[in-house]
Amino acid sequence: MKLLVTGATGQVGWELARSLMPLGEVVALDRAACDLSAPHTLAAVVDRHAPDVIVNAAAYTAVDRAESEPELAHTVNGEAVGELARAARRHGALLIHYSTDYVFDGTQTRPYTEDDPTCPVNAYGHSKLAGEAAIEAAGCDALILRTTWVYAARGKNFVATMLRLFAERERLSVVADQFGAPTWARNIADASAHLVHWAEAERASAGRCCHRFNLSAAGRTSWHGFATEILAQAKVLWPEHEWQVTGIDAIPSEAYPVPAARPANSCLDATRLRRLTGLSLPDWAHALNACLRDMAHR
Repeated sequence: MKLLVTGATGQVGWELARSLMPLGEVVALDRAACDLSAPHTLAAVVDRHAPDVIVNAAAYTAVDRAESEPELAHTVNGEAVGELARAARRHGALLIHYSTDYVFDGTQTRPYTEDDPTCPVNAYGHSKLAGEAAIEAAGCDALILRTTWVYAARGKNFVATMLRLFAERERLSVVADQFGAPTWARNIADASAHLVHWAEAERASAGRCCHRFNLSAAGRTSWHGFATEILAQAKVLWPEHEWQVTGIDAIPSEAYPVPAARPANSCLDATRLRRLTGLSLPDWAHALNACLRDMAHR
Protein backbone atom coordinates (compact mmCIF):
# COMPACT_ATOMS: atom_id res chain seq x y z
CA MET A 1 0.00 0.00 0.00
CA LYS A 2 1.24 3.48 -0.86
CA LEU A 3 0.14 6.33 1.39
CA LEU A 4 0.54 10.01 0.48
CA VAL A 5 0.55 12.41 3.45
CA THR A 6 0.19 16.16 3.00
CA GLY A 7 1.18 18.71 5.64
CA ALA A 8 4.09 16.53 6.76
CA THR A 9 5.64 19.16 9.02
CA GLY A 10 2.40 19.96 10.89
CA GLN A 11 1.36 18.57 14.26
CA VAL A 12 -0.72 15.68 12.90
CA GLY A 13 1.27 15.24 9.69
CA TRP A 14 4.54 14.74 11.55
CA GLU A 15 2.98 12.04 13.72
CA LEU A 16 1.35 10.34 10.72
CA ALA A 17 4.68 9.52 9.13
CA ARG A 18 5.41 7.28 12.13
CA SER A 19 1.92 5.87 12.67
CA LEU A 20 1.30 4.90 9.04
CA MET A 21 4.68 3.28 8.42
CA PRO A 22 3.54 -0.26 9.30
CA LEU A 23 0.84 -0.05 6.62
CA GLY A 24 3.15 0.40 3.64
CA GLU A 25 5.20 3.00 1.79
CA VAL A 26 4.61 6.48 3.22
CA VAL A 27 5.31 9.52 1.08
CA ALA A 28 5.16 12.55 3.40
CA LEU A 29 5.07 15.90 1.61
CA ASP A 30 5.58 19.33 3.13
CA ARG A 31 4.20 22.58 1.75
CA ALA A 32 7.09 23.00 -0.68
CA ALA A 33 6.20 19.70 -2.34
CA CYS A 34 2.41 19.92 -1.99
CA ASP A 35 1.03 23.44 -1.61
CA LEU A 36 -2.70 23.60 -0.93
CA SER A 37 -2.69 27.35 -1.51
CA ALA A 38 -2.14 26.44 -5.18
CA PRO A 39 -4.96 23.94 -5.84
CA HIS A 40 -4.23 23.74 -9.59
CA THR A 41 -0.93 21.97 -8.81
CA LEU A 42 -2.39 19.16 -6.72
CA ALA A 43 -3.64 16.84 -9.46
CA ALA A 44 -0.11 16.54 -10.84
CA VAL A 45 1.26 15.77 -7.36
CA VAL A 46 -1.21 12.94 -6.88
CA ASP A 47 -0.66 11.64 -10.42
CA ARG A 48 3.11 11.58 -9.84
CA HIS A 49 2.83 9.41 -6.73
CA ALA A 50 -0.32 7.39 -7.61
CA PRO A 51 -1.16 6.55 -3.97
CA ASP A 52 -3.65 4.04 -2.66
CA VAL A 53 -4.46 6.36 0.26
CA ILE A 54 -4.25 10.15 0.56
CA VAL A 55 -4.09 11.48 4.12
CA ASN A 56 -4.66 15.23 4.05
CA ALA A 57 -3.11 16.73 7.17
CA ALA A 58 -2.43 20.09 5.52
CA ALA A 59 -4.73 22.99 6.38
CA TYR A 60 -5.03 26.70 6.98
CA THR A 61 -5.32 26.74 10.78
CA ALA A 62 -4.80 30.40 11.75
CA VAL A 63 -8.32 30.87 13.10
CA ASP A 64 -8.08 34.57 13.89
CA ARG A 65 -6.10 35.50 10.79
CA ALA A 66 -8.73 33.76 8.65
CA GLU A 67 -11.11 36.62 9.50
CA SER A 68 -8.91 38.92 7.42
CA GLU A 69 -7.88 36.22 4.90
CA PRO A 70 -11.13 34.34 4.22
CA GLU A 71 -10.31 33.77 0.55
CA LEU A 72 -6.98 32.10 1.34
CA ALA A 73 -8.57 29.99 4.08
CA HIS A 74 -11.26 28.86 1.63
CA THR A 75 -8.67 28.09 -1.05
CA VAL A 76 -6.64 25.85 1.26
CA ASN A 77 -9.40 24.28 3.32
CA GLY A 78 -12.11 24.13 0.67
CA GLU A 79 -11.01 24.36 -2.96
CA ALA A 80 -7.76 22.42 -2.54
CA VAL A 81 -9.53 19.65 -0.65
CA GLY A 82 -11.91 19.29 -3.58
CA GLU A 83 -8.94 18.88 -5.92
CA LEU A 84 -7.48 16.16 -3.71
CA ALA A 85 -10.86 14.42 -3.53
CA ARG A 86 -11.26 14.42 -7.31
CA ALA A 87 -7.72 13.10 -7.71
CA ALA A 88 -8.47 10.38 -5.16
CA ARG A 89 -11.54 9.31 -7.11
CA ARG A 90 -9.58 9.24 -10.38
CA HIS A 91 -6.96 6.96 -8.81
CA GLY A 92 -9.44 4.86 -6.85
CA ALA A 93 -7.70 6.00 -3.66
CA LEU A 94 -9.10 6.43 -0.17
CA LEU A 95 -9.00 9.99 1.17
CA ILE A 96 -8.56 10.65 4.89
CA HIS A 97 -9.35 14.28 5.74
CA TYR A 98 -9.35 16.16 9.06
CA SER A 99 -12.10 18.61 9.87
CA THR A 100 -13.07 20.46 13.03
CA ASP A 101 -15.59 21.16 15.77
CA TYR A 102 -15.67 24.72 14.39
CA VAL A 103 -18.23 23.62 11.79
CA PHE A 104 -20.72 23.97 14.70
CA ASP A 105 -21.85 27.14 16.45
CA GLY A 106 -21.38 25.64 19.93
CA THR A 107 -24.79 26.67 21.25
CA GLN A 108 -26.20 23.26 22.15
CA THR A 109 -25.58 21.82 25.59
CA ARG A 110 -24.82 18.19 24.69
CA PRO A 111 -21.85 16.93 22.63
CA TYR A 112 -22.31 17.24 18.89
CA THR A 113 -22.93 14.18 16.75
CA GLU A 114 -21.95 13.84 13.12
CA ASP A 115 -25.55 14.45 12.05
CA ASP A 116 -26.18 17.67 13.97
CA PRO A 117 -26.79 20.74 11.79
CA THR A 118 -23.64 22.71 11.01
CA CYS A 119 -23.44 26.45 11.52
CA PRO A 120 -19.90 27.90 11.60
CA VAL A 121 -19.39 31.15 13.50
CA ASN A 122 -16.09 32.16 11.90
CA ALA A 123 -14.29 32.14 8.54
CA TYR A 124 -12.12 29.18 9.50
CA GLY A 125 -15.17 27.07 10.30
CA HIS A 126 -16.80 28.03 7.00
CA SER A 127 -13.65 27.06 5.09
CA LYS A 128 -13.45 23.66 6.78
CA LEU A 129 -17.12 22.98 6.10
CA ALA A 130 -16.49 23.84 2.44
CA GLY A 131 -13.82 21.14 2.41
CA GLU A 132 -16.27 18.56 3.73
CA ALA A 133 -18.79 19.54 1.05
CA ALA A 134 -16.14 19.32 -1.66
CA ILE A 135 -15.30 15.75 -0.66
CA GLU A 136 -18.94 14.75 -0.76
CA ALA A 137 -19.38 16.37 -4.17
CA ALA A 138 -16.35 14.54 -5.57
CA GLY A 139 -17.80 11.16 -4.64
CA CYS A 140 -14.51 9.52 -3.68
CA ASP A 141 -14.05 6.96 -0.94
CA ALA A 142 -13.33 9.07 2.11
CA LEU A 143 -13.24 9.35 5.87
CA ILE A 144 -13.88 12.86 7.20
CA LEU A 145 -12.54 13.03 10.76
CA ARG A 146 -13.70 15.93 12.90
CA THR A 147 -11.40 16.63 15.80
CA THR A 148 -10.96 19.36 18.39
CA TRP A 149 -8.34 21.35 20.35
CA VAL A 150 -5.35 19.59 18.77
CA TYR A 151 -1.95 19.82 20.45
CA ALA A 152 1.40 18.05 20.14
CA ALA A 153 4.84 17.79 21.67
CA ARG A 154 6.17 19.97 18.84
CA GLY A 155 5.01 23.03 16.94
CA LYS A 156 2.80 25.93 17.99
CA ASN A 157 -0.14 24.90 20.18
CA PHE A 158 -1.82 25.62 23.51
CA VAL A 159 0.37 23.24 25.51
CA ALA A 160 3.60 24.74 24.19
CA THR A 161 2.31 28.26 24.79
CA MET A 162 1.28 27.50 28.37
CA LEU A 163 4.61 25.88 29.24
CA ARG A 164 6.42 28.95 27.95
CA LEU A 165 4.16 31.37 29.83
CA PHE A 166 4.42 29.38 33.06
CA ALA A 167 8.13 30.08 32.98
CA GLU A 168 7.74 33.77 32.15
CA ARG A 169 4.76 35.15 34.08
CA GLU A 170 3.49 35.07 37.64
CA ARG A 171 -0.21 35.09 36.78
CA LEU A 172 -2.17 34.07 33.72
CA SER A 173 -5.78 34.62 32.66
CA VAL A 174 -7.42 31.83 30.65
CA VAL A 175 -10.94 31.55 29.23
CA ALA A 176 -13.19 29.30 31.33
CA ASP A 177 -16.50 29.33 29.43
CA GLN A 178 -15.48 27.43 26.29
CA PHE A 179 -15.54 23.64 26.60
CA GLY A 180 -14.06 20.82 24.59
CA ALA A 181 -11.70 17.84 24.65
CA PRO A 182 -7.99 18.54 24.06
CA THR A 183 -6.77 15.92 21.59
CA TRP A 184 -3.17 14.76 21.20
CA ALA A 185 -1.90 14.67 17.61
CA ARG A 186 -0.28 11.27 18.19
CA ASN A 187 -3.63 9.76 19.21
CA ILE A 188 -5.14 11.20 16.03
CA ALA A 189 -2.35 9.72 13.91
CA ASP A 190 -2.53 6.30 15.57
CA ALA A 191 -6.31 6.27 15.17
CA SER A 192 -5.89 7.23 11.52
CA ALA A 193 -3.70 4.20 10.90
CA HIS A 194 -6.35 1.98 12.47
CA LEU A 195 -9.02 3.63 10.33
CA VAL A 196 -7.08 3.16 7.09
CA HIS A 197 -6.95 -0.58 7.81
CA TRP A 198 -10.67 -0.59 8.73
CA ALA A 199 -11.67 1.41 5.65
CA GLU A 200 -9.69 -0.76 3.26
CA ALA A 201 -11.45 -3.82 4.67
CA GLU A 202 -14.82 -2.15 4.12
CA ARG A 203 -13.88 -1.17 0.59
CA ALA A 204 -12.91 -4.76 -0.13
CA SER A 205 -16.16 -6.18 1.22
CA ALA A 206 -18.70 -3.47 0.33
CA GLY A 207 -16.97 -1.83 -2.62
CA ARG A 208 -17.35 1.63 -1.10
CA CYS A 209 -16.36 3.53 2.04
CA CYS A 210 -17.59 7.01 2.88
CA HIS A 211 -18.04 8.10 6.50
CA ARG A 212 -17.84 11.13 8.73
CA PHE A 213 -16.56 10.48 12.25
CA ASN A 214 -15.96 12.57 15.35
CA LEU A 215 -12.40 11.84 16.48
CA SER A 216 -11.53 13.54 19.75
CA ALA A 217 -10.31 12.64 23.20
CA ALA A 218 -12.75 11.43 25.84
CA GLY A 219 -13.85 13.75 28.60
CA ARG A 220 -14.50 17.47 28.77
CA THR A 221 -12.77 20.56 30.11
CA SER A 222 -12.43 24.30 29.57
CA TRP A 223 -9.35 26.13 28.34
CA HIS A 224 -8.82 27.16 31.95
CA GLY A 225 -9.13 23.56 33.10
CA PHE A 226 -6.72 22.49 30.38
CA ALA A 227 -4.17 25.10 31.47
CA THR A 228 -4.53 24.14 35.13
CA GLU A 229 -3.94 20.46 34.33
CA ILE A 230 -0.90 21.27 32.18
CA LEU A 231 0.62 23.18 35.10
CA ALA A 232 -0.15 20.44 37.64
CA GLN A 233 1.41 17.74 35.47
CA ALA A 234 4.39 19.90 34.50
CA LYS A 235 5.27 20.46 38.16
CA VAL A 236 5.36 16.69 38.69
CA LEU A 237 7.37 15.93 35.56
CA TRP A 238 9.83 18.83 35.93
CA PRO A 239 10.12 19.31 39.73
CA GLU A 240 13.50 20.98 39.37
CA HIS A 241 12.15 23.71 37.08
CA GLU A 242 11.60 27.15 38.59
CA TRP A 243 8.10 27.95 37.36
CA GLN A 244 7.25 31.64 37.67
CA VAL A 245 3.48 31.25 37.59
CA THR A 246 1.66 31.44 40.93
CA GLY A 247 -1.92 31.23 39.68
CA ILE A 248 -4.22 30.93 36.67
CA ASP A 249 -7.31 33.16 36.72
CA ALA A 250 -10.54 31.98 35.09
CA ILE A 251 -12.08 34.62 32.82
CA PRO A 252 -15.10 34.79 30.47
CA SER A 253 -14.64 34.91 26.70
CA GLU A 254 -15.61 38.57 26.52
CA ALA A 255 -12.62 39.43 28.72
CA TYR A 256 -10.27 38.07 26.06
CA PRO A 257 -11.47 39.53 22.73
CA VAL A 258 -10.15 37.93 19.55
CA PRO A 259 -11.05 38.50 15.87
CA ALA A 260 -12.79 35.12 15.40
CA ALA A 261 -15.73 33.97 17.47
CA ARG A 262 -15.33 30.55 19.12
CA PRO A 263 -17.97 27.91 19.84
CA ALA A 264 -18.81 27.77 23.54
CA ASN A 265 -19.33 24.01 23.28
CA SER A 266 -16.77 22.12 21.19
CA CYS A 267 -17.51 18.69 22.65
CA LEU A 268 -17.94 15.93 20.07
CA ASP A 269 -19.83 12.67 20.54
CA ALA A 270 -17.65 9.79 19.31
CA THR A 271 -20.29 7.06 19.68
CA ARG A 272 -20.48 6.37 15.93
CA LEU A 273 -16.71 5.88 15.71
CA ARG A 274 -16.72 3.41 18.59
CA ARG A 275 -19.79 1.55 17.34
CA LEU A 276 -18.63 1.09 13.74
CA THR A 277 -14.87 0.72 14.15
CA GLY A 278 -14.35 -0.30 17.78
CA LEU A 279 -12.02 2.67 18.19
CA SER A 280 -12.02 5.25 20.97
CA LEU A 281 -9.45 7.76 22.15
CA PRO A 282 -8.27 7.97 25.77
CA ASP A 283 -9.34 10.61 28.27
CA TRP A 284 -7.81 14.00 27.48
CA ALA A 285 -5.91 14.29 30.80
CA HIS A 286 -4.38 10.82 30.38
CA ALA A 287 -3.26 11.68 26.84
CA LEU A 288 -1.83 14.99 28.03
CA ASN A 289 0.29 13.11 30.54
CA ALA A 290 1.62 10.82 27.82
CA CYS A 291 2.47 13.82 25.64
CA LEU A 292 4.25 15.68 28.44
CA ARG A 293 6.18 12.56 29.41
CA ASP A 294 7.28 12.25 25.81
CA MET A 295 8.53 15.84 25.95
CA ALA A 296 10.27 15.26 29.28
CA HIS A 297 12.23 12.28 27.99
CA ARG A 298 13.68 14.06 24.98
